[in-house]
Amino acid sequence: MFPALAVLDELGPLWDGRVIWIGSTRGIERQLVGLRGVAFAGIPAGKLRRYLSLRNLVDLVRIGIGLLAALFVLLREKPRVLFSKGGYVSVPPVLAARLLGIPVLTHESDLVPGLATRINSRFAEKVLVSFAESARYLPAHIRPKVLHTGNPVRAEVLGGSAREGRRLVGCEAGRPLLLVLGGSLGSRFINRLIAQALPELTVRLFVVHQMGAANFRSSTTSSYHAAAFFGEELPHLLAAATLVICRSGANTIWELAALGKPSLLIPLTRAASRGDQIENARYFEGQGAAVVLEESQASPRCLVDTVLHLIDDERTLEEMSRRASRLGSPDSARRIARLVAGRSQGSGVRDPV
Repeated sequence: MFPALAVLDELGPLWDGRVIWIGSTRGIERQLVGLRGVAFAGIPAGKLRRYLSLRNLVDLVRIGIGLLAALFVLLREKPRVLFSKGGYVSVPPVLAARLLGIPVLTHESDLVPGLATRINSRFAEKVLVSFAESARYLPAHIRPKVLHTGNPVRAEVLGGSAREGRRLVGCEAGRPLLLVLGGSLGSRFINRLIAQALPELTVRLFVVHQMGAANFRSSTTSSYHAAAFFGEELPHLLAAATLVICRSGANTIWELAALGKPSLLIPLTRAASRGDQIENARYFEGQGAAVVLEESQASPRCLVDTVLHLIDDERTLEEMSRRASRLGSPDSARRIARLVAGRSQGSGVRDPV
């Protein structure tokens, strides 16, 4: 959702026509899109699973209803182009667009394309990818349609102030700031790990911790600031961070890359995901931009030792920062917006940068 919002923000000056956002009837999409004054059309969405489950039967029905709903929206609005950010909610609109002859551009954030992108890529004019290497995970006949654009990052994320970030949490200048992000919903595993490691970490560092609303616990621990969720503060905290501990979802790691932030990545296990976070994390580690600590290895002792070793090795942190910056594409949202605007004006799909 956030990369699509980044593209939407950049599209404004380039496109004076209407924009319709098609999204799930569940979740906070409608609210966030509404804040930008964009019309929202909600459709039923069914999750795409690669394993046997009775829920597949229910979701197949939801996908069918979603396709009919998407057809209705597209017939009513008659759009010139459809931009898909992937995810299972995107499949019915992409199928509907294909049936109606509406050109489609689709974007994938992860290194290994998910099932939705694999389906959407069959019907898209162009498949935009964040990792140049993603093309090799797609069928040979799809690869000529692949264009490496990077991952869209919201402009507000790029505009943070390190001084303001330190002021917000009360961290004095010169003290290393460790930012811990468990995602918008938090991470029980990371929360438990940090709680056990905190006594040693706060001797040397100021720890700022996003815990998630369900797991939030206030604390009076010195050199520690915890919150359920960081909203407007996040860009400033990212700017102030010496090191970031987080999962390795695509949006998070590409924001870190755009900012040139070294990170300690703790990916979701394959039992809890399709393995995309592990692939993303290993790629960033292979490029020298991050260190990976998988859950099976992530004891409090290992975490403390790894963090303090990095903090003490200023040269390594600087090199990780440089390598992260090389991976980042801060202009990705603008590039994609130009592609969408160009296609909507009938000029074809060529990378304008």
